[in-house]
Amino acid sequence: MPIKILIIPGHDDEVWGAQYGNTKEADMNLGVATELFNILKKDKRFEVHVTREKGGYTQEFADYFSLRKDEVLAFKEATKAGRQNQIINGSFVQKDNNPHLNVSEDIALRLYGFNKWANENKMDAMIHIHFNDYPRSNKWTIGKYKGFVIYMPEEQMGNARESSRLAASIFLELKKKYITSTFEKEKGGLVPDQTLIALGVNNTLLSSVRSILIEYGYIYRFKNNTTRKQAYKNMAKFTAAGIKDYFKDGP
Repeated sequence: MPIKILIIPGHDDEVWGAQYGNTKEADMNLGVATELFNILKKDKRFEVHVTREKGGYTQEFADYFSLRKDEVLAFKEATKAGRQNQIINGSFVQKDNNPHLNVSEDIALRLYGFNKWANENKMDAMIHIHFNDYPRSNKWTIGKYKGFVIYMPEEQMGNARESSRLAASIFLELKKKYITSTFEKEKGGLVPDQTLIALGVNNTLLSSVRSILIEYGYIYRFKNNTTRKQAYKNMAKFTAAGIKDYFKDGP
């Protein structure tokens, strides 16, 4: 049985996330995702999918969102209502989470759609790829933070246990080359979260679908085009090593 991996390069060509100079986060995310996809697809144990390529969303996902948008919307509303009931009856306790930028309704719907697709297609893991930034008065100055962080589902979430083990395996590999985030709310480099749709908010992911979100570093630290491309290769190499080690005994 193949190990099914879904790679999600964050954002897209319309909403590209962070930007520093002419460098857009969506392009950086795709750079790492492409390298990671190419490494994993060479390993016959893995069946690897990616949501976006250089020309935009892959045909599979473009079709999914155009043909099944109403289903995804219904899925989103039903799961939100289910979580709200759990909060009211006390079976799910809300905790403080790191602040995140609000996403548009369209982007939120895509993220819920990725989760629905992952459930339907029995993915073993989802790897969300991002680069970090933070609000400051002048976005074109070098910021004060650096380092990577991996977000994983908080312990009450159904897919938390195995997602956290996958996160730890990748963390140990990335830490061989990169420092963990110096932002005080991300210190330690492994951060549980209840609110990120990517991780399965509102029980939108089956317990068998591990999901993590990696912020590989702060965008302003990657100014040089040549070294940036080498960084993509290195980041993908260490991420793939962590994935392979975690799945060494199969799915």
